[in-house]
Amino acid sequence: MKFESIGLGDKEFKFSTLQHAAESAGFIHAGQWDYERVTFDYKMASTEHNVTYFLRVHAYAIEGDIPSPDAKVKLLDPILGKHYYPHGVEYENEEFPNTIVTKSKQKLELLKEKLEQQ
Repeated sequence: MKFESIGLGDKEFKFSTLQHAAESAGFIHAGQWDYERVTFDYKMASTEHNVTYFLRVHAYAIEGDIPSPDAKVKLLDPILGKHYYPHGVEYENEEFPNTIVTKSKQKLELLKEKLEQQ
């Protein structure tokens, strides 16, 4: 599930700004990067559905290399995925509980506020 209406897609920031804002909003960076791409994850476990969901914020370098603090990155639209063990995370053709979608929107709004404060 893509979150296009949040307004984060195509925004550009210094990597250090994105990293600080994402981590202060509860997203984990945890080495999910290469020199051109980076992912910040927010993990949500649903005990009701016995499923784990990942809210992901992807970005790619448009100037410099990640993880240089001065690298300039461009955000893609955030996505929500459902984890299937041992295959990985699926993003399309999935149904997501309203509680998970609502929490995802709240987290993304918080991230957007933190980025705007920088």
